[in-house]
Amino acid sequence: MCVGIPGQIVDVVDTATDTATVEIGGIRRAVNISCVVGEGRSHADCVGEWVLVHVGFAMSRIDENEAIKTLQLLQELGEMQEEMDAMQAAET
Repeated sequence: MCVGIPGQIVDVVDTATDTATVEIGGIRRAVNISCVVGEGRSHADCVGEWVLVHVGFAMSRIDENEAIKTLQLLQELGEMQEEMDAMQAAET
């Protein structure tokens, strides 16, 4: 199963290697954007766009609303997991 995490491209680091800085949940990391550059889009056009990131690659562009909803859902799932872990720990 391939899971992508929404992130926003905040800066292009190196056009020769298609490397950009993407912010994911407040954390910035280098990501390869070669899958989203092209098709009439320059590296600079990608800044500000939301993308799905998987294993260091921006796999596709996504709508900002979709990205925000997905991030909220992932946060809720994380909180639910914390609650389930706490309930299991209380049972032992």
